[in-house]
Amino acid sequence: MSVRRLAEDQFQPAAFAFNDENAAWADKTIQKYPAGRQQSAVIPLLMRAQEQDGWVTRAAIEKVANMLDMAYIRVLEVATFYTQFQLGPVGTRAHIQVCGTTPCMLRGSEGLMSVCKSKIHHHPFERNAEGTLSWEEVECLGACVNAPMVMIGKDTYEDLTPERLAEIIDTFDAGNGASVTPGPQIDRHFSSPEGGPTSLTDEEPKKKASAKKVVADAATATVDAAPVPPSEAARAKSTDAETNAALKTPVTAPKAAAKNAKAVEEQPGVAAPVPATAKPSLTDKNRPAGIEKPATPDDLKLISGVGPKIEGTLHELGIFTFAQVAGWKKAEREWVDGYLNFKGRIDRDDWVKQAKALAKGGEAEYIKVFGKKPR
Repeated sequence: MSVRRLAEDQFQPAAFAFNDENAAWADKTIQKYPAGRQQSAVIPLLMRAQEQDGWVTRAAIEKVANMLDMAYIRVLEVATFYTQFQLGPVGTRAHIQVCGTTPCMLRGSEGLMSVCKSKIHHHPFERNAEGTLSWEEVECLGACVNAPMVMIGKDTYEDLTPERLAEIIDTFDAGNGASVTPGPQIDRHFSSPEGGPTSLTDEEPKKKASAKKVVADAATATVDAAPVPPSEAARAKSTDAETNAALKTPVTAPKAAAKNAKAVEEQPGVAAPVPATAKPSLTDKNRPAGIEKPATPDDLKLISGVGPKIEGTLHELGIFTFAQVAGWKKAEREWVDGYLNFKGRIDRDDWVKQAKALAKGGEAEYIKVFGKKPR
């Protein structure tokens, strides 16, 4: 592990203080721990200090130590041990952490680092001329299946190409980072297969072969001419030619095979094919009312459970806004659920509650209601 030291004195501010909101949060966080165990709050407090100023300063370390009645060196040990803490100034608009571990490296992380070198600075941890951007290479960030990827703040941006990362960097540098949707940057829902799921899809499942067909096929090749009791026809008894007549005698009586097939089909315990569930009709009275596509439709993918493919299907149904989803009654939810073949997923993910929050106040209201960013 490389040696990690605090930034030079020329970068260190004279003092540090939590703003009013963060100070209240820090006091509440410390109170979560039993008496005598308040020092357990050291990592959350250091993280909040970093989120406030962008990096962990010497003054912030001393402030946290005083709040938790810890020696300065103990808090310094924590800050220098964990690489999640930035010990020097980083970009004011974005600090890009590029994963360079094996899966990402094999999928092109070196190309992503080349973009960072050309658009930000040749050396990691060095800011661009305006001081708005910086970058570093890090170890695994836990999104290997979506490699290569980067992390900016608390969000990951996955399935990247050098061209897409360049666009993201430009957007953050322009101060519009909030407009970039985190997660996969291709047609993929979270970690689902690229291009859409390949199993448990809306396609009609293949019907199981009937018992009659199974036995008839077997009879064509091996069934004895003599009638076979249903319990014997349903399963092979032996692979020994001396004890299994079916292995010794060719088929000479198709009628007998058909009779055996009928007996098996009527035997208790033999399942009949289950027909696939049909989609509800587009003219059904419970179909939610659609609207003309507005000039700026809402980003329905902010609703957990809606990916690019599902959003496209909703658009085909005339669903373009959070307000529409928020107004769905039970019958309308069941219609959409059946049309998407979701099997109750809309209610499990509570699309209506999510949509109400997003329609009322966007991401800010969503965070207020759910305690996290959408998606």
